[in-house]
Amino acid sequence: MLTSLPNLLTLSRIVVIPLVVGLFYVDGDPARWAACVLFVAAAITDYFDGYLARTRNQVSNFGRFLDPIADKLLVASVLFMLVAFDRVSHLSYLPALVIVLREILVSGLREFLAEVRVGMPVSKLAKWKTGIQMTAIPVLLVGDAATFMPTRLLGEVGLWVAAILTLITGWDYLQSGLRHMRGH
Repeated sequence: MLTSLPNLLTLSRIVVIPLVVGLFYVDGDPARWAACVLFVAAAITDYFDGYLARTRNQVSNFGRFLDPIADKLLVASVLFMLVAFDRVSHLSYLPALVIVLREILVSGLREFLAEVRVGMPVSKLAKWKTGIQMTAIPVLLVGDAATFMPTRLLGEVGLWVAAILTLITGWDYLQSGLRHMRGH
């Protein structure tokens, strides 16, 4: 099942990470656009791997394990690089940090809840958060290379909106997790 198309799409998100990170070290607008295209392609695979796994009846334990990890690795690595290369304002370090910390919190909660055999489904609001986040990040990757619109401002506003939704959904997940912890 490792070589099923859904799992290969998930693995492709991990493979693209060093390429996107490497493009931060290449000067020029083409590198920014290339990083954006790679990130968008990886983000699109997040939708299609789950869709294909369900419609083709190829849902696997490996895919369920690796999919959220691939997402978190991709988002966290790009957020770290955006901060490290000063592609976001100092004020936007905060939403980047909130997003990364929430991902760690939710991963820990899911691990605990899996041990006690409790599922934690993704909420609709969390899906919106992911959509906004996956839109804001490529806009920030392009940054100043897009002279026809204020991309950095738009990307940072999107990052803040995603961070606010991150706090709300993180709090919801924490509340749910604490209810189950009290029961055990």
